[in-house]
Amino acid sequence: MEHTAPTSAQPTPPDSTQDRPTPGLPARLAALLHVVRVLLGHGRRLAETVPDRAATVEFASLAAVFGTYSLPTILARVQRGILRAMALERYLLARGARGHEIAFVDPRPRAPAKVPAEPREAGPSPDPQDERIPKRRPFDPDDLRIPTPEELDAEVRRRPVGRTVAAICMDLAVIPGFRTGDFWNLIFDTLRGFGGSLTVVCEVRAYREKSFQKERDKRPDSWSYNWKDFARDTVRQVIGCLIGESPVPDPFGPELATAPP
Repeated sequence: MEHTAPTSAQPTPPDSTQDRPTPGLPARLAALLHVVRVLLGHGRRLAETVPDRAATVEFASLAAVFGTYSLPTILARVQRGILRAMALERYLLARGARGHEIAFVDPRPRAPAKVPAEPREAGPSPDPQDERIPKRRPFDPDDLRIPTPEELDAEVRRRPVGRTVAAICMDLAVIPGFRTGDFWNLIFDTLRGFGGSLTVVCEVRAYREKSFQKERDKRPDSWSYNWKDFARDTVRQVIGCLIGESPVPDPFGPELATAPP
């Protein structure tokens, strides 16, 4: 029997202490570390809850942002987002231990994301260990390769922090409708101030929605549900809470992952 979390259940407000700079760390670095840890908590929550929620009709709202109903594809992207966030967390903590601040990055024009003109037909996920798979740019919507921790550490060191945060947002399918207003402002400021590109994130989202619509057109059983429904109660039913909120236990399943430290 399919259960839906009651719409009356409201997540607890975020812990206000999460918004305070961590003592002993440079202010900008501490703020970035907060953003990364919230994203990391969201990724872990997705990995824990997505397999159980995939059978619900509301799951379409999340699948659309990933561009597919394919659970292996979604989980591969989530895993990569978690690993990338962990690598960025390690980098920030190492800089903080040395007392090094993060410098702002002057904005510069970026070329549009080179996404395929038409979404490719869904197929089996490639083996991430297959060395024949070419390395692609991080905003390639069809790239499912999961880099090694060493590769991710090197990637984080050589790129602006905002660009890594943008890649994490794309891996974890973070969109404004899934976040609290305050956390959206933090993401926006991070991308704008530290070398990220909101334009690329939006272009990838548009491409994935197109790809998802092609899949959905072949599934008449799913047509009755509005997958563009990003109402807060719908989002909470699918992923437990908005990004930036503290999660609440699921009354019909195991307790959700706790908020990031």
